[in-house]
Amino acid sequence: MRLDWLEDILAVLDTGSFARAAEARNLTQSAFTRRIRSIEDGIGTPLFDRSRKPVQLLAAVRAHEDEMRRMAADLRALRDGLRRSAAGAGRTVALACQHAITTTVSPRLVQILARDRAVRVRSGNRDDCLGQLITGEVDIAVIYDSTHGPPRPDSRAFEEVSIGTEPLVAVCAPALAPLSGTSPLPVITYPGDVFLGRVVERAVFSRLPPGTELDRKAETALTLAACQYALDGIGIAWLPLSVVHDPLSQGRLVRLPQDGPDHMLDLRMIRLAEPIRHAALECWDALRAALPRQ
Repeated sequence: MRLDWLEDILAVLDTGSFARAAEARNLTQSAFTRRIRSIEDGIGTPLFDRSRKPVQLLAAVRAHEDEMRRMAADLRALRDGLRRSAAGAGRTVALACQHAITTTVSPRLVQILARDRAVRVRSGNRDDCLGQLITGEVDIAVIYDSTHGPPRPDSRAFEEVSIGTEPLVAVCAPALAPLSGTSPLPVITYPGDVFLGRVVERAVFSRLPPGTELDRKAETALTLAACQYALDGIGIAWLPLSVVHDPLSQGRLVRLPQDGPDHMLDLRMIRLAEPIRHAALECWDALRAALPRQ
């Protein structure tokens, strides 16, 4: 299916007639009618009910409207991407960011990079981000790190730099705050096989007062989901401060004593030591120049 065929068909659907569709496609009505005939010949079946005035798509064809629109959008994106690649020698850069970083930090990174290139951002857990970096699916990964977190692959394979730190804070809805010193303690947890799951277990839960029991109300790998559970009063959640800055300032969440001075996350930007595309190296240097380094 060709893009111009889809655009002609959708033009009739959007305008309601061959005459208005022809105008929208900058063609005479007779030329547009001939194009519709050639489309039907190419597909091998009629697409329009010509017994009705104005001409309308057959019901069986109209049922594929959503599919045709998606396909047209995908083909336009592919066409535009190929044009950009040919004109810009592959200046698109791909970033992989942990879920929380995607919403809080990546907008600043994209703002820096998008001035003269296209930026593709992928979101995943920490291991996914590093895996995409190793396999070459992305050029740069931006992740949290912590001495309490799981080990990473051999650091000799990477070039990395710290671009900031932020605390991991304990928060809950105001109504739940009086329970913060009780046992069992109502908590929202992360799976043990994800980065924040390891950090919270080792840096927080293992250091609670002796005899403290945990009432594990909910478990999620997504920080935004954990934030919403805390807002809903389900339990106490441990989240990067940037994720909960707004609800804290609005009084919808409160900080609790369970966040300690050593619960600090390091924000790290990582790339492969070599090889690396020239465009990706340009982006790395641009980010290093624009962002604070620790």
